[in-house]
Amino acid sequence: MKNLLVPTDFSPTAHHAFEVALQMAQRTGGNISLLHVVDLPETARFATTGGLAGGGGLNDVYTLKLLQVVKHRMHELMAEAARTAPGVLVRDVVHTADFEAAMLETITERQIDLVVMGAKEHSSWEQFFGGSRTEHMVRRAPCPVLTVKHPTPHFEVRHIVFASDFSPEADLAVPSLRRVQEIFPEALLHLLDVVPDPNQRTAAMMRIHRFADRHQLTHYEPDVFDAPNASTGIPRFAEQAHADLVVMLTHGRAGLGHLLQGSISENVALHAASPVLTFHAH
Repeated sequence: MKNLLVPTDFSPTAHHAFEVALQMAQRTGGNISLLHVVDLPETARFATTGGLAGGGGLNDVYTLKLLQVVKHRMHELMAEAARTAPGVLVRDVVHTADFEAAMLETITERQIDLVVMGAKEHSSWEQFFGGSRTEHMVRRAPCPVLTVKHPTPHFEVRHIVFASDFSPEADLAVPSLRRVQEIFPEALLHLLDVVPDPNQRTAAMMRIHRFADRHQLTHYEPDVFDAPNASTGIPRFAEQAHADLVVMLTHGRAGLGHLLQGSISENVALHAASPVLTFHAH
């Protein structure tokens, strides 16, 4: 996780993600690509030289001023990084495509290992009508996504929660889980299963122990939490356990199937107070 991508709209939430990314890059010896996507007027056009190709109208003047402001704010963030995380290389990227296309293109071009982005809670109606940008990236990004909601000036990970049902599919998470443990070797790993019925606790505990034995995991604690569903149970357990990081698989479903079934990992990424790291099962 050395090539990090942080999208920013210069909001406080985006800055929280930038703070965490700087600290991650310091730990891994990594670098950061800081991306801002500019919403240009429809009439603005660019020449192959990179300059404006318009005829000098008001839209062109507005666009030039907008790009100047963006560059200035990006340089302010880069200067902040030089002060707070010396040695971490931060490169600015300004894109004019739509947000999702810009993200996916940058991930490919820069060979990004990890996206770190701010997240805000959204109402059920907002999620019904397309969801948030964060939710879309959790679902579609080909690399892991770390969502951050609150200021984290000291990203010290002492408790990691890996939430799963510990079915055979959970084995796919082990390589990524090991990478996280390598970055935070001092952290206690909580292996969490959420069950709706207390009578299922014993079976869940057995699945957790079999998973840990199968992969020779150490420095872990098995946890079974009672809750009506995993989407609410995982954030509640993470809060009670003072989790510094929640790790989950995501299936990246889209379309009608996603709308009907929902995605536990996407819901947790939006609603858990602690940072949430999601990665695809494949």
